[in-house]
Amino acid sequence: MHFESPIIRRKSRQIMVGKVPVGGDAPISVQSMTNTETTDVAATVAQVQRIQDAGADIVRVSVPSMEAADAFGEIRQQVSVPLVADIHFDYRIALKVADLGVDCLRINPGNIGREERVRAVIDKARDLNIPLRIGVNAGSLEKELQRKYGEPTPDALVESAMRHVDILDRLNFQDFKLSLKASDIFMAVAAYRKIASQIDNPLHLGITEAGGLRGGTVKSAAGLGMLLMEGIGDTLRISLAADPVEEVKVGWDLLKSLKLRSKGINFVACPSCSRQNFDVIKTMNELENRLEDIKVPMDVAIIGCIVNGPGEAKESDLGLTGASPKNLVYVDGKPSHKLPQENLVDELEKLIREKADAKREQQKNLIAKSA
Repeated sequence: MHFESPIIRRKSRQIMVGKVPVGGDAPISVQSMTNTETTDVAATVAQVQRIQDAGADIVRVSVPSMEAADAFGEIRQQVSVPLVADIHFDYRIALKVADLGVDCLRINPGNIGREERVRAVIDKARDLNIPLRIGVNAGSLEKELQRKYGEPTPDALVESAMRHVDILDRLNFQDFKLSLKASDIFMAVAAYRKIASQIDNPLHLGITEAGGLRGGTVKSAAGLGMLLMEGIGDTLRISLAADPVEEVKVGWDLLKSLKLRSKGINFVACPSCSRQNFDVIKTMNELENRLEDIKVPMDVAIIGCIVNGPGEAKESDLGLTGASPKNLVYVDGKPSHKLPQENLVDELEKLIREKADAKREQQKNLIAKSA
């Protein structure tokens, strides 16, 4: 399973969100957003750190008031991950968080107010090298566009986006990424496809208000999967009514499934049937829970019987094939030894961690040689 993704990505200009490059030839970054009260600094810092530990490259924080802006400044000092401030209506909040070290401003120029206010934000962003994210959402289209189109449509989303882009063009500011989100996957996909051919700025992908953990994951995978397969998208957020950490996990799983990024263990596991020689589902649940801390990329196959087990194991860094009376272990695609049913998960965890340590050391040596 060690092969490169065949996906050819859309060419886009690159911006920097703190230390994270977005667009160009940079990896697709994974984002999430806090849902704590921003004014509760301790709770928000704790959640940002959990989101970062789960693998988020960028974290967004809502800043709805000047009090929240003050809190944002304290949060910024206590975390290392790049932070995006989500701001609507009050341009003074944008100016304040810009001075407090924000890495990106999420605004819509159209709802900031008069052009001099927009210009003040853009001038501040330019002076401090802060990029913007322009976010268009089907649920908050401008009233005149609602009247024109009657309802949210892909064309309405694109027209709204281009209005904001035109404002930034007039102000000679191109350091921005753009999103066009809808809860309907067909609308979102059509809008992203259309805007992708009209501008070369990075695109932030998302199916907004996708739903709960299971339904939202399926909907996001269906919609964003189509776009990513076409090479569209430079950064993404999986929007779930769930713990933000779950958004990060799903985002990574989606990118790993398309070979667009690699981090942690890529498990190949059978759904199990009466041929299984050990409890595959229980084994997988325990392994996933125990091994979330492993960040080094590796493929692990957990197959319950010898029908597909050897073939999958031969393509993995480490594989287990169910057999009787003992299960077969493969390392680097080759038969290694056998494991009994007793303490199977404990033994597998030990083997996987040893393999992860070996791969990590291998990576360090390669980096040292190329330095």
